[in-house]
Amino acid sequence: MAATGRPELPDGDGTGSFLRSFGTQIRVLRTRAGLTQAELGQQMKYGEDLISSVEQGRRIARPEFIDKADEVLDGGGLLTAMKGEVLRARYPAYFRDAAKIEAGAVELNAYDCQVMNGLLQTEEYARAVLTMYRPPVDEQLIEQRVGARMERQEIFSRRPVPLLSFVIEEVVLRRPIGGRDVLRGQLEQLLVLGQMRHVVIQVMPTDRSDHAGLDGPFTLMETTDGQRIAYVEVQDTSRLHTDRKTVHALEARYGIIRAQALTPDDSLAFITKLLGEA
Repeated sequence: MAATGRPELPDGDGTGSFLRSFGTQIRVLRTRAGLTQAELGQQMKYGEDLISSVEQGRRIARPEFIDKADEVLDGGGLLTAMKGEVLRARYPAYFRDAAKIEAGAVELNAYDCQVMNGLLQTEEYARAVLTMYRPPVDEQLIEQRVGARMERQEIFSRRPVPLLSFVIEEVVLRRPIGGRDVLRGQLEQLLVLGQMRHVVIQVMPTDRSDHAGLDGPFTLMETTDGQRIAYVEVQDTSRLHTDRKTVHALEARYGIIRAQALTPDDSLAFITKLLGEA
């Protein structure tokens, strides 16, 4: 599912403690510089509320925020040295290793049968997905995860461009997560992305009597050094497969799934038809 699922609570894996520790580092440097939160925000061109939230570990600082804070507070690289771990904290613990591989993948193939792949989701759709979990997830964490999910979509404009392929079950395209307006926006986004030369989107019709994807969703990725990796995620549990036998079996399965799905052109026509019905 490629992190389409539930965000864990902030302290479920020590993330909250780490963010509070990072925030304390900023507060110590700010105090040493004799600045209030408002004064630091003014020098960094950020709001006081954001400075306060980062210091308290309630917000995840973006890379440019960290670089600017290190510069303004004369951190000597202390803050920028922690930037990698801060960036990893944007994602649920079970997805962090996969996110790192995804960010540098030269090829990615995904099959999804429950919810739209995270790389394809609109902001509204992503927020609706993350809001639906029970027991409810903290609103602040939801916004952090939505922002992280949107940043992952830089993969579509990355250079050199990776090859991206998605097979989506028809039921996912019909499920009005977030309401009809959100669904329409999501279908429109699929049509835009599907026009990109390095992106292939295919629909698996519900009426197929022969279906190779009954074991559930998975993602296949290839790294710059030619390593092929499979990622499987379900119920907040995930696994990266690197052994050739397992990866090869999933690659063969994905090939059959693609053959059973509608062609790319027919898939876009199908999505267009659904958009008219939504």
